[in-house]
Amino acid sequence: MIQTDYKNDVLTVYLNGEIDHNRAANIRTTIDSRINSLRPRRLELDFSKVSFMDSSGIGLIMGRYRAVGLVGGELKITNIPENLSRIIELSGVTSLGVL
Repeated sequence: MIQTDYKNDVLTVYLNGEIDHNRAANIRTTIDSRINSLRPRRLELDFSKVSFMDSSGIGLIMGRYRAVGLVGGELKITNIPENLSRIIELSGVTSLGVL
């Protein structure tokens, strides 16, 4: 389960635990639903409590970058744990300017 907060046109999603293929699908559905209903100016994905992430997590980031962009918003990734920073760096996500 993820927690969200919507304040001042910013939708913050607090991710936690492990993000693998099965879990990423549920997270995507939840976030996309909120993006479509709230149409936030900015989507912030907070990774502070994520302990593991595979390539599905990268797909989650890239897809939400596109989804929030379609409603005129931007994506920001925050609080990336040290153990995840390498996979995010190697994926090329940093080139999107979301950090």
